[in-house]
Amino acid sequence: EYEGDRNSEGQRHGFGKALLPNGDTYEGEYECGLRNGPGTYRFKNGALYTGNYLQNKKHGKGVFFYPDGSKYAGDWVDDQRQGYGEYLYANGDTYTGEWANNKRHGQGTYVYKETGSKYVGCWVNGIQDGPAELIHRNYRFKGRFLSGKPLGRGKFIFDIGCEQHGEYIQPVQEKEEEEEEEPPLPLEPIWKASEITKLTPWPP
Repeated sequence: EYEGDRNSEGQRHGFGKALLPNGDTYEGEYECGLRNGPGTYRFKNGALYTGNYLQNKKHGKGVFFYPDGSKYAGDWVDDQRQGYGEYLYANGDTYTGEWANNKRHGQGTYVYKETGSKYVGCWVNGIQDGPAELIHRNYRFKGRFLSGKPLGRGKFIFDIGCEQHGEYIQPVQEKEEEEEEEPPLPLEPIWKASEITKLTPWPP
């Protein structure tokens, strides 16, 4: 069902409201039969998108409310979260930063609601990867991450005015003789401290 403006060819064109066969509804701008420009799309499952469209796809600025209570507000390209945006997760965590292909990608800040800790740094395909800071209530870690875990040289900076330098080392998996059906879980990197110093100025 559709009520709204049409062009001389009879296509939906201008402002209109539509009830789609799957039970979703759309209210907003059309151009030559396609959703184009600002509009609001309500999904039957309770999700809602309000924002910009380009040829039936979410494109430009928009806000998406998911059925689980989470929400994304930011840039869209070709129906994907892409560019800059903020995501509020169902558990209260938030991510603010860069996106590509629906995933956290580039520079961004992730705040853990339960602990108040935050990760500020690089992401690759949704995973913490690259130089970053992990900031806790009274200390922080500055170093590099690889596949979501700290690895290599870094330092802990404590609010009381000192630093602990060292590195995260990936322990080697010990081989067992028996055939294992499941691959073993990767071991957690181990922190090896080298020195404790007074605060050093941040490199520019």
